[in-house]
Amino acid sequence: MTASGVLDQAREAFARRLWAGAYLDFAAADAAMPLELADLESLALSAYLSGHDEESTSAWTRAHHAALRRDEPTRAAKYAVQIGAGLLFRGAAAPAMGWFARGERALEGCGDCPERAWLRTWNAFVWMWNGEFGKAQPAFADGAAAGRRCGDTDLLAMARLGDGMSLVLQGDAQAGMALLDEVMAGVTSGEVSPMYAGIAYCTVIAGCSDVFDLRRAREWTEALTRWCDAQPELVPFRGNCLVHRCELMQLDGSWPEAVAAARQACEHLSGTVKWDTLGSAYYQLGELQRLRGDFPEAEESFRKANEAGRSPEPGLALLRLAQGRIDIALGILARALSEADDPPARSRIMPAYVETLLASGDVESARVHASQLKEYADLMDAPYLHAVADAALGAVLLADGETGAALRTLRAAATTWRALKAPYETARVRVLIGAACDELGDQETATLETAAARKTFEDLGAVPDLERLARPVHGSLTAREAEVLNLLAAGKTNRGIARELGLAEKTIARHVSNIFTKTGAQSRAAATAYAYEHHLIQVR
Repeated sequence: MTASGVLDQAREAFARRLWAGAYLDFAAADAAMPLELADLESLALSAYLSGHDEESTSAWTRAHHAALRRDEPTRAAKYAVQIGAGLLFRGAAAPAMGWFARGERALEGCGDCPERAWLRTWNAFVWMWNGEFGKAQPAFADGAAAGRRCGDTDLLAMARLGDGMSLVLQGDAQAGMALLDEVMAGVTSGEVSPMYAGIAYCTVIAGCSDVFDLRRAREWTEALTRWCDAQPELVPFRGNCLVHRCELMQLDGSWPEAVAAARQACEHLSGTVKWDTLGSAYYQLGELQRLRGDFPEAEESFRKANEAGRSPEPGLALLRLAQGRIDIALGILARALSEADDPPARSRIMPAYVETLLASGDVESARVHASQLKEYADLMDAPYLHAVADAALGAVLLADGETGAALRTLRAAATTWRALKAPYETARVRVLIGAACDELGDQETATLETAAARKTFEDLGAVPDLERLARPVHGSLTAREAEVLNLLAAGKTNRGIARELGLAEKTIARHVSNIFTKTGAQSRAAATAYAYEHHLIQVR
């Protein structure tokens, strides 16, 4: 085939979004004959979209210099923008800013033009991620106006994307999400070119995750999956798509599929081009391994996540908790929480911290953090976060002997988890509901709830949870019951225990009854002997 024939074939493949084939044909034509700037652009873009990042940058750079030689400054700036945008999406902010500066230099002496608006818009993204919303939002508004004025749908979409994300990051999720939905309407209708469509998909899904908007995250992840699947040779966004799919499949209870997606994401994101989402892929894999009881593998995945720049909390702390290393888990989570400075970030750490505090017997501190988590849930008003907060608060109330209130709160959490189609989270709450029913004297319901939870754990392969259910009965003593048992073993009467703990005598009587049931003791002396035999006595 002649060089011109290969070039025609490349153009056809490009039009059909066969990115790998287009790249190979454009590269072959480029080796045989000088390419026009339009074809050099297509070579650069098809290389980028098929995962040949170095070759893409080289082609864009050649196009940039060719445009400068031809005294086409706006075109040279356009190519600088393309390079910088790709770098910024991968998390390489410093090199990206260098290319944006090149674009600015190319435009010296030029008047108002779309390229100048592009540069200001991408700079606004950097300002936004740095929290400089006062600088970012006017720039996004200018970019949107320029996009409408010159009919540049890519510029309009990116400017509105940044404006929407700025609102989300400032706590106005409702207005921000409405704007992001508008952006995605244009993306899904084909108004936005592939490179910017992929960036929009990934940014919007990340925004949904930031505000715990599970419904939107599911819908846009499904749309991203369809978009990627329609372009089998697409590389840059497929790894991110797999990470998002993995998160949702884990929640949906499709754990084997989630593991496969996480492994594929790690492969896609750890090639010659290192993507900043590689750490998230390893983290998701570690979480699944932890939940399935593959602790050595989880440890290695969390290590790799940390190496790739993704903090391994709270997963690593929960791994330590499952290994019985409570003090280490507490230290990790206390440090992580001290570094989290906004409600969404703190809300991701607090559930694990409450669980670990309860395991350590510090019910008072657990209540403080569970109450704050509840405040965050009310503030952000996301069903997912409401379920998380109710589950944490219900566990605290149960541990503190407020069984009736605990049961009502746990029932609310279970209802929301079911509505969100989250079987594992539902099962964990059902274990607590069973414990609450047992304390209230309803052994029949307690047995049903525990059996239902066990069946879910078996179906999912949640080995650590199954092992917890199978532990001896004394392991099911709540922190409050353990406290009562210690005072009982010290020879105190129910009235004396009630006075010391500041509780009603009737409440203490119920705790003592539960202790007798769980330990099999028939008397206070037998319960005391059981406590010493099983090392349940704490030095006071």
